[in-house]
Amino acid sequence: MGKKFFFIVCTSFLIACRNNTVADMSTSASGTDTSFTTEGKKVIVYATADSTDYRLTSTGTLNFADFDQPLETQPSIFVDPSHQFQTFLGIGGALTDAAAETFAKLPADKQNEVLQAYYDKDKGIAYSIGRTNINSCDFSSDMYTYVKDGDKELTSFNVAHDEKYKIPLIKKAMQASGGKLNLFVSPWSPPGWMKDNNDMLHGGKLKPEFYDSWANYYVKFIQAYEKRGIPVWGLTVQNEPMAKQTWESCMYTAEEERDFIKNHLGPTLQKNNLSSKKLIAWDHNRDLLYQRASTLLNDPAAAKYLWGIGFHWYEVWNGGRQYENVRRVEETFPGKNLMLTEACNYPFSWQTFNDWKWGENYGENIINDLNNGAVGWTDWNILLDETGGPNHVNNFCFAPIHAKTKEGTLHYMNSYYYIGHLSKFIKPGAKRIISSSNRVQLLTTAFKNPDGKLAVVVMNPTNEKFSYRMYIGKKAVESSSLPHSINTLVVE
Repeated sequence: MGKKFFFIVCTSFLIACRNNTVADMSTSASGTDTSFTTEGKKVIVYATADSTDYRLTSTGTLNFADFDQPLETQPSIFVDPSHQFQTFLGIGGALTDAAAETFAKLPADKQNEVLQAYYDKDKGIAYSIGRTNINSCDFSSDMYTYVKDGDKELTSFNVAHDEKYKIPLIKKAMQASGGKLNLFVSPWSPPGWMKDNNDMLHGGKLKPEFYDSWANYYVKFIQAYEKRGIPVWGLTVQNEPMAKQTWESCMYTAEEERDFIKNHLGPTLQKNNLSSKKLIAWDHNRDLLYQRASTLLNDPAAAKYLWGIGFHWYEVWNGGRQYENVRRVEETFPGKNLMLTEACNYPFSWQTFNDWKWGENYGENIINDLNNGAVGWTDWNILLDETGGPNHVNNFCFAPIHAKTKEGTLHYMNSYYYIGHLSKFIKPGAKRIISSSNRVQLLTTAFKNPDGKLAVVVMNPTNEKFSYRMYIGKKAVESSSLPHSINTLVVE
């Protein structure tokens, strides 16, 4: 009788584990779908290319034909819709104080142009993610918090500061997106009096006696924004917790962030009925991504509160991009989500404004991050002024769109179009599929959208033109990739 009982328990446990694995596969891990066929399909090609007028331009319609085994000498892209991976959340940008102040200085028609350019699904590039700052950040004109100094109970909490610029812009962006903008919020620093350096700037650490007050601060902020008609989708624990900056910053080791999450922030969100908000940890570069993620996610008491891990692209200062660290986390923790939470080109200069490398930085990074398991990608400021600001600590940078506020004009960087080749054609809810290139010079990723259409992105960062075939099984279309270009092939 004992053996029989043991067998039943073990069998039930194995079935439960298998069912959990299947459930995870349907949302974030790999699966199969053999239903796709090229029969009756056509391919519409959109292009952006250096030294041309192509900017998200429809350049032609292609038809599939039969092709045999490709030769080694034939550049090829191999797309396989039968193997599916993570579900796409979206692409977006940050709605900072700087963006909002610049936006407010524009005439009404230019304001509408910015909103349409980013959030309109037909005329724009269909942003579906937003980010904004809790308290001031470097891209604010002033340093501010929402409470009076020393108010540990947060009785003075008030977001009136944000009602002049930031809240109106966020509301307009949400309206322009059709109400489908996933907004997450991030702190750069607690109030200075909560920190051991008594300063919002220059790093420092949160004092233990203020852990609970600071956890409640996030709650107060979310509740205040939602009271004003701004739904908050998620939050990050701390922007760049390993960077001692000249601007707003606060330091956490991996263990300190883990303990703050499991003992303070996670329980506080849960107690205030905010456990549905997507809690994102790390929010810093790819270099230490695995070390931070493993420390947090190997602790069940912390991991249970986390939706996923956020990361930035600025590790290039130490020698290059480390895309494989995204894959390492995805392989080890397939039940959690990965999302790039900030990226920008810098330093700002009108002399380099039109350099083609700026767009190619975005194309390369987004393609590699998606291929390594990221579910979403969030640019930094959506809009900046003619100085690359405003910024109260003078670290000016680029945004995809800049305004010359004294002239009331808008100026688009090629990065806007590179981002658009992915954000416009890959829809939220899409599943990543296989897209494999036989040329290192041709970068590629592909997704199957909820409506069944495929979006295949091909980027060429070289000086060479490539004629290539895009295969699905034994059917292919013949296309070309101009020097320094990015194409999106929509199979419909």
